[in-house]
Amino acid sequence: MKLVAAPTRGSGPGGPADGSAHTQKKRSMTRCTRPAALAALAIWSLPAPAADTAVELKRVHMCCEGCAKEVVKILRGVGGVGGVTADREAATAKFTAADAKAAQKALDALAAGGFHGDTGGGKGFAFPDDSGVKPGQVKSFTVTGFHNSCGGCVKSFREAIKGVQGVAGDNAKAKVATAEVTGDFDAADLIKALNKAGFHVKVKD
Repeated sequence: MKLVAAPTRGSGPGGPADGSAHTQKKRSMTRCTRPAALAALAIWSLPAPAADTAVELKRVHMCCEGCAKEVVKILRGVGGVGGVTADREAATAKFTAADAKAAQKALDALAAGGFHGDTGGGKGFAFPDDSGVKPGQVKSFTVTGFHNSCGGCVKSFREAIKGVQGVAGDNAKAKVATAEVTGDFDAADLIKALNKAGFHVKVKD
């Protein structure tokens, strides 16, 4: 009688050979999916991008559409600043900045253009305090660098300084960014009044 050896478990299809191939394939898939899993973990671990800083400036000098357009032009020229709008009637300018540093650059640019405003304070940025004024009574005081593009600017300038005790007059002229103020008044009070009216000024040497 001829004996036929029973097939060893796994020697045929699905046996050790096929099992070995299956194991290798599984290991290969594991090696392929592991980097993807690590990458996904890295993405979840990344810090969220910082939100833009929203800035609203109040009491910015804008006596006409020309002034408002100049404010917008200046702000749009600053890197990291977007969403610029200006409301002449409300005397406000709004924009978003990538961070406080960009916001500060925007305020510096406005100041260089002769504009001032109220930031609300406590936000990590402010208009530069670079007028160079020294408190004390003066009879003649010349300021320069303020925005002055039309007769409306001159009118706004005069409206601002008439509330300063002791001011008697001035020689401001349209499209001239320098003016002499006369009387008997405190120089620091004059600067504060002009800043409050939206004019950034400096003492003329």
